[in-house]
Parts: sequence; structure tokens; C-alpha cells
Amino acid sequence: MDAVKAYTINGAYQLYREDKVGSIEKGKLADLIVVDQDIFKVDPLKIDQTKVLTTIFNGKPVFGEYNY
Repeated sequence: MDAVKAYTINGAYQLYREDKVGSIEKGKLADLIVVDQDIFKVDPLKIDQTKVLTTIFNGKPVFGEYNY
């Protein structure tokens, strides 16, 4: 969980942008990825095998499959 926070909300705080990015909340920019496995449950030695299925930037899909 600490690694995820380092890349999300903690990074937003460092940039003084926590009001716009860093977490999934109404009114914030929707920049996120969808991955093929639960990164909180996968063996830490295998997390590098996680595949990005979709990338969403500014609320719009820019990569991957969008049929969920």
C-alpha cells in the first residue's frame, strides 16, 4: 500500500496538487490505469508481471480495451 500511495496521493501532495489529482474523487482529474490483477494480493515478486489493460487520461481512454 505504501508504494501505491507514493505514486498517487503522496506524489500529489509533493506537487501541491492534492486538490486535483492523487485519488479517485468527484471533481478530480481522471488519470488512471486498469490492470489485469489485484496488486494488493499478488506475490510481490511477481508484481512486475502486471499488465496494463487500459489507460485513462483526462477522463478519456487513450490505451487498451474499453469494453468493461
